[in-house]
Amino acid sequence: MAPESAPAPSAPHHSAQAADARPALGLLGGTFDPIHFGHLRLAEEAREQLGLERIRLIPAGQPPHRGAPGSSADERLAMTQLAAAGNTGFEVDDSEVRLIQPSYTVLSLERLRAELGPQQPLVLILGADAFAGLQRWHRWQELFALAHIAVANRPGYDHPSHPDHGGPAQLAPELVRACAGRHSADPSALRLSPAGLVLPFTTTPLAISATLIRALIGHGRSARYLLPDSVVDYIASRNLYRKQNARCSTPSDLTPS
Repeated sequence: MAPESAPAPSAPHHSAQAADARPALGLLGGTFDPIHFGHLRLAEEAREQLGLERIRLIPAGQPPHRGAPGSSADERLAMTQLAAAGNTGFEVDDSEVRLIQPSYTVLSLERLRAELGPQQPLVLILGADAFAGLQRWHRWQELFALAHIAVANRPGYDHPSHPDHGGPAQLAPELVRACAGRHSADPSALRLSPAGLVLPFTTTPLAISATLIRALIGHGRSARYLLPDSVVDYIASRNLYRKQNARCSTPSDLTPS
């Protein structure tokens, strides 16, 4: 990896030949415990707004920054496959689920680079809150050499990824330095180089969380219309999350804000 003080790559210019453009692959990882409409809408809007050919959904096996998920890796993979069924723009990657070590993003990107080649544009999709903590990720500075990063807004959270959005005040200084010269507002630039850009985009606010869904189910309440019916039915058939009601002490805690 180049040292942090090395100049960051500049955004590709529109003067680049159209022949240089390649279909870009979007990457959306997560615990998906369970996957819900917030995840799926984020993936769909990223695909449309950023001009991505496909979105690869990547359920984490052993998330390094969280406690043990409420369902097994195989169950979360199955729910993700059910949720993605019928959308030809989505595909599911089971590689992290099959790992025995923690699911670090940099390792997944290295694997995808080896699989797809050095010229394939990869676009890592992150929420603004996750991006703002990027400097705490394992080998985070190497991510920019492996993929572009598309930063999605989240309900109640402003874009931190570009100076025009007032972002640097929310970012660690080392992350600001790492992003210098990488910002772009043009989705077509993502297809002209394999990695290195940071691009914000806006998504429909959906205040749905997996925590809320698990708590609802743990209290015996319905989570229908927060996630696909096929996933609701799978959760019921496996009796998932039924013993997790201790996480939410009163019914009022289950009301979305």
